[in-house]
Amino acid sequence: MNCPVCKEPMVILELHEVEVDYCVSCFGVWLDAGELELLLEGAAEKEALLRSFEKTGRGTEKKRKCPRCFKKMNKVLCVGEVCLDTCPDNHGLWFDKGELMQVLKRGKLDSNSKIPKLLSEMFASEQKSPPTPL
Repeated sequence: MNCPVCKEPMVILELHEVEVDYCVSCFGVWLDAGELELLLEGAAEKEALLRSFEKTGRGTEKKRKCPRCFKKMNKVLCVGEVCLDTCPDNHGLWFDKGELMQVLKRGKLDSNSKIPKLLSEMFASEQKSPPTPL
C-alpha cells in the first residue's frame, strides 16, 4: 500500500499483534478500521474516539485519497485541534507524523499510558532511522 501523502510504499509494523502501515518517508501512520479497535483494546474506547470527530473544512492540507479505495478522505477534528483524514467508506484513518500520539494522550483513552509507551518505543527512531519492517 502506498502512502496517501508522499505516495511511497509503506511498511507494516506490528505492535502487540496489531499491524499498522507506516511511511518511512513522512512518518505517517495508517490504521485500518479494525486496527484502531485492537489498539484501543475495545469497542468503548474506539467509540469514544470516533464520537470526538467533527468534520471540518478548516486546514490548508489538500484532500488525500484513501490508500485502500482511493476515494478522497474527509478531514475531521479530533480531540482538540488535531486534524485527521478518515475514509468515507470507513476503511481507516490517516495520522500525520505525531498525530496518533497526540490523539491518544489528549483523549486520555489509555489511563495507564500503555499505548503511548508502546507507540513511543515503536516510533522512537523517527528522527534517526526508520523502524525495521516485518
